[in-house]
Amino acid sequence: MKFGIDRLLAEPELRKPLEGKRVALIAHPASVTLDLTHSLDALIAAGVNVTSAFGPQHGLKGDKQDNMVETADEADPHYGIPVFSLYGEVRRPTPAMMDSADVFLFDLQDLGCRIYTFVTTLLYLLEEAAKTGKSVWVLDRPNPAGRPVEGTLLLPGQESFVGAAPMPMRHGLTMGEMGHWFIRHFGLDVDYRVVDMHYWLPEAEPGFGWPETRIWINPSPNAANLNMARAYAGTVMLEGTTLSEGRGTTRPLEVLFGAPDVDAKAVLAEMHRLAPDWLAGCALRECWFEPTFHKHSGMLCNALMIHAEGGFYSHEAFRPWRLQALTFKAIRRLYPDYPIWRDFPYEYELERLAIDVINGGPALREWVDDAAAEPGDLDALAARDEAQWREEISDLLIY
Repeated sequence: MKFGIDRLLAEPELRKPLEGKRVALIAHPASVTLDLTHSLDALIAAGVNVTSAFGPQHGLKGDKQDNMVETADEADPHYGIPVFSLYGEVRRPTPAMMDSADVFLFDLQDLGCRIYTFVTTLLYLLEEAAKTGKSVWVLDRPNPAGRPVEGTLLLPGQESFVGAAPMPMRHGLTMGEMGHWFIRHFGLDVDYRVVDMHYWLPEAEPGFGWPETRIWINPSPNAANLNMARAYAGTVMLEGTTLSEGRGTTRPLEVLFGAPDVDAKAVLAEMHRLAPDWLAGCALRECWFEPTFHKHSGMLCNALMIHAEGGFYSHEAFRPWRLQALTFKAIRRLYPDYPIWRDFPYEYELERLAIDVINGGPALREWVDDAAAEPGDLDALAARDEAQWREEISDLLIY
C-alpha cells in the first residue's frame, strides 16, 4: 500500500513534470514516507528542486499546542530555504509566498473532519494558485475516519477557518478528493492533480481507512492515535464548551467530556434513556483525570472515555457527531442551568459563539437548549444534509 508521497518518490515518470520547476512543499510532522523519512528530506534527496516549504496550523514542526497559537516564518536550518507559516501573520498564502515556487505539493495528513484546518488551508492554496497560475498537486493520504458521512452542512455566511464551505462535519473524503470538490464548488481554474494512493481500501478491516502497515504520527499535537481520529468529528465540539476535551492529559479529544461538577454515570444513564441507538459502535467508560493545563487545570474531573477501537468498534454504527450532541443534551436535561457554551474568541471569530462556529450554524446549540426538542429532530436535520452531501460527492471518489 503506497501513499501519494511514496508513489512520487518510487515512480520517476510521476516526477518528470517537476523537472526544471521550483517546488514548494506544504507539510507537517506526519508528512513522512513509508520508512518515516520526512517528505522534505525525501524530495530533496530524490533531486526535486524544493525552493520553499509551508507549515499549516501547529507549524511545520507540529510544536504549537492549541488554537490561536501562531507560528512565525523562518529559514530551514539545514537547507536554507524559507519556511512560510500559514498560521501566523496570514492564513492565506501571500503573492510573495506564491512567488517562491511553480508547483505546490500538498502533503498534509488529514483527520476527515471539516473543522480540521488543513482542509481550509488546501482551499486557500487552490484559490491563490488559480490567481497566480501556479500548479497544485495533492500527494494523497488516507482519511483515517473512512467513508462515513455525518453532521449538518455548514450554512451560507457561516464560513470560517474551521469551516471552509458547505460540507458536513465528517466529510468522508481524502484531501485529493476534497481538492476536486473545491475546484468544482468554487469554479476554480487551476492546474490541479492528485498523486493517488495505491491500494487504499477505506472499507477494509480493521483500520477502515487507516492501514495497519503504516505508523501513526500525530498530524497535530493532540491527534495521538486512530481512536482520536475516529472520535474527533464529535469531540472537537468540546472546544466550544466549558467542558474539558482532555487537553492537559495524555488522551485529549478521546472523551465526551470532563468536568469537576458533572456526574458522568448520571449523564451516561440519561444518554441511554434519550437515544440508546446513538451510543452504538463504541464503548463508553467512566474515568477520572486532572488536567495539567487548559480547562479545569489541577482539578479532578469526572469523564466519559470513548473507545472506538478493538472489538468495541463498529465502523458503520459509530456516529461521533450524534454521540457528542447527545452528551450535551443529557447534561442540559440533568443540569438545566449549566453554562455549557464557552463565550470566547474561537479561531479569530469574535461575534459568534464558538459552538456555532464549530458547527457552521446554530442548529445544534439550539437543539440542545430547546427543552422540547427530541433526538429525532436533530436526526432529521442531519440525515437530510448527509444524503445531500453523499449525492454531491458520489462522482468524486477516487478509491
